[in-house]
Amino acid sequence: MSYKDTLNLPKTDFPMKAGLTEKEPQILKRWESENIYGKIQEARRDAPLYVLHDGPPFANGDVHMGTALNKILKDLVLKSRNMLGFQAPYVPGWDCHGLPIEFKVVKENAGLSPVEVRRRSEEFARKYIDIQRSSFRRLGVFGDWENPYLTLDSAYEADIIRSFGKFVEKGLVYRSKKPVLWSTGAQTALAEAEVEYKDKVSPAIFVRFPIVQGEFANTADVIIWTTTPWTLPANLAVAVHPEHTYVLGKFRRLTDGKEFQFVLAESLVEAVTKSIGFETAEILKRFPGKSLEGSAAHHPFLDRLSPILTADFVTLDTGSGLVHSAPGHGMDDYMMGQKHGLEILAPVNDLGKFTEECGVPALVGKYVFAANEDIIALLESKEMLMGREDYRHSYPHCWRSKTPVIFRAVEQFFIRIDELRQNALIEVDKVTWLPHWGRNRIRGTVESRPDWCISRQRTWGVPLPVFYTPEGEPILNPEVIEKVAQLVAEEGTNAWFEMSDADLARRVGLPENVTHRLDTLDVWIDSGVSHEAVLRRNPKLRFPADLYLEATDQHRGWFQSSLITSVAMNGVAPYKTVLTHGFVVDLDGKKISKSSEYKKPMNAEHFVGKYGADLVRLWVSSVNFTDDVPFSEEMFTRLSDSYRRIRNTLRILLANTNGAQDDPSALAGATLIDRWLLSRLQEVIAECREAYATLEFHKVYHTLMQFCSTDLSSLYVDITKDRLYCDAATSPRRRATQQVMRIAFDVLVRLFAPILAFTAEEAWSYFEKTDSVHLELLPEVNEKWKDAGVVSDVDELLKLRALISQELDAAKKAAVFSNTLEAKVTLSVADERSAELVKNYAGELEELFILSELVTGRAGELAATVGKTEREKCDRCWRHREDVAKDESHPTLCGRCIEAVVTTEQKA
Repeated sequence: MSYKDTLNLPKTDFPMKAGLTEKEPQILKRWESENIYGKIQEARRDAPLYVLHDGPPFANGDVHMGTALNKILKDLVLKSRNMLGFQAPYVPGWDCHGLPIEFKVVKENAGLSPVEVRRRSEEFARKYIDIQRSSFRRLGVFGDWENPYLTLDSAYEADIIRSFGKFVEKGLVYRSKKPVLWSTGAQTALAEAEVEYKDKVSPAIFVRFPIVQGEFANTADVIIWTTTPWTLPANLAVAVHPEHTYVLGKFRRLTDGKEFQFVLAESLVEAVTKSIGFETAEILKRFPGKSLEGSAAHHPFLDRLSPILTADFVTLDTGSGLVHSAPGHGMDDYMMGQKHGLEILAPVNDLGKFTEECGVPALVGKYVFAANEDIIALLESKEMLMGREDYRHSYPHCWRSKTPVIFRAVEQFFIRIDELRQNALIEVDKVTWLPHWGRNRIRGTVESRPDWCISRQRTWGVPLPVFYTPEGEPILNPEVIEKVAQLVAEEGTNAWFEMSDADLARRVGLPENVTHRLDTLDVWIDSGVSHEAVLRRNPKLRFPADLYLEATDQHRGWFQSSLITSVAMNGVAPYKTVLTHGFVVDLDGKKISKSSEYKKPMNAEHFVGKYGADLVRLWVSSVNFTDDVPFSEEMFTRLSDSYRRIRNTLRILLANTNGAQDDPSALAGATLIDRWLLSRLQEVIAECREAYATLEFHKVYHTLMQFCSTDLSSLYVDITKDRLYCDAATSPRRRATQQVMRIAFDVLVRLFAPILAFTAEEAWSYFEKTDSVHLELLPEVNEKWKDAGVVSDVDELLKLRALISQELDAAKKAAVFSNTLEAKVTLSVADERSAELVKNYAGELEELFILSELVTGRAGELAATVGKTEREKCDRCWRHREDVAKDESHPTLCGRCIEAVVTTEQKA
């Protein structure tokens, strides 16, 4: 007869094929209809609060893989924190104002009024808020999606203006004409975080300035070197380092033998003469730079003097050791100019074109970078150009218009950073930075940061709430600013752009002859004060936040703007911990972002649509995200294999526990391998809980993958397959194994839930569960199941198993038998430890080693001898047993299988 029908074969409806792209939207629909996020928050209502404050993505494009990485990381934090027993709400937000949106709107619609620009910009932002919100939800990110914070909401905008009022009240805001980063492509000042660096080739020139005052008057020239010839019309001084050694020398031009007397830094003489085609004829004098103070040179093509001044910023790494100084076009030059009472000259308009102030009529109206060659030609015509070369260097560019940035002195409003710097640095040291180098990075940015230029010449933003007297003086009055905030809260910021001077003045209680302008606040103020507008305003959150989590570029962006504004208003940092993740890069290390030129698909929608959100989530969990994160389509192919391994593990556990109810008493029949798996499971729980608590999600991934592929699939499931299939359905050891597998399934699904949000939910529903797995807590270590002795014993026995497997493979290749169950193995052990183990677990070793016949003994050395068994084969379990054919009713079965068959017949 056929005994196949008497086997206890695995059975489950949980499908092997994932079909994530079809199933995930159905699960998502269920989550939304049942308000799973709300249920989680309600279930944790009395739990300790944990606040991750969302850094707002910019509402100007589809979700790319870098943004997906960020949002999924936040979701991993919050899902795991909720399952660790915290109440961890998530209030998502969007940064809605700023240059990229306005730039796109104006580019597509020329000639719009400010009000129309703002209207269309808001439409643009809201469109992408909806697109991104849908994408984030599709990625399985839980949150209060119906009530996000938006920097364009009137209540939020009012809080931005109130924050500005607090800065004014503390005396931190002032107006000044000083050099700022200026985008000629976008016609606005830029924040440091709005600048990106690209290689640029500039004309580097050596120019002589004839000395007309001082010791070397009318006998020598100073030589300066510059990569920005266009700034020479604004030159007002020459700077030298007070302590560096300079020389006066005679130098001969190689082309015509003509001699000149130059002043140069001694250490750069050889480099300069080589660059300009000269040779040194004679060094006449050596002296420190400070001895040149009081001297002056004549401008090379304008009728004015350039005093020679000392400055510590002069270096000897390039150039000549003498620096051309234009206080209107550089911060170091500006500071030196302020010290010595120099004019702030910046003869360049918003478009980057020369004005009449440049003093050269032929240059007026020319774009500064295009004018480089004209200025070089002018220098050459006056015999002031000593040499030129092409110089490749990293140069700041506007992140939106992609045009080179210039430093340009413009009347702007600033926040005094010096008054906040020391307190900010103290607060930095109180924060936990993950990884630890984040502390040094932000300290460096805060230590070197100049005063914060907070005004912008843009339309799409929160207005700078400043009125001006008829004489043009700004009115910085906290009470007036608060009234503007109230107006904005009631009518929105469009009121500032729509109302007349007189109407606005009347609303805030100022004389009707005051005026207002249409400048806006830096958008880094918008997001930077979210700790006031969100953390302090939302009753579900608190200040300071437990965690800020963003990409590494935010050390000079949101992390810093939040720190500065919070220290200014509250005296403390707005966060307790800051976690930094790297950029998404391709396999060549090239950054992938919305603004990059990466040609392959980079939108999250592509990968979700092709592989499913859980594969994207698995990718995020698998990488060490504190470094740059590698990404490619090929990686998803490999991850698909990992996912299948996880899914098949869950499936076989479900299939093998088919029909078995939860029965803790069944563990009374547990064997060595059952007790080993339970103990290993406790180690896995402890490792994963620790990794989740410390936000090291890649450790969770690797721990679970190793457990699924090795401990479970390769060992436990393989070893216990025989008992599950062939033992009587109610045999004690079979019931024990089913109970262990139920426990393992329960543990694995909950540990995987923060990562594989959809798959865990699907698998949980096949485990006789009606509520969401995301309402569960992470499993806790069961101390009574921890057994270091059992783990140690199995580890030693597995070494013997490996030796036997090696010999079995060799015998199989030698055609001693075709199936290892036909083998007879004689195992000789040498040491006492192994002998004791073989003796103690003698009844379990054939199952552990998956053998039909095992003979053990003691010898001088460890060895395994393999031959072919002479025992008969059981037709049901295929093992070769001594007791096969001992019962006439079932002459081809072993005793264990006869018992199982009889039990099945009686049950039938």
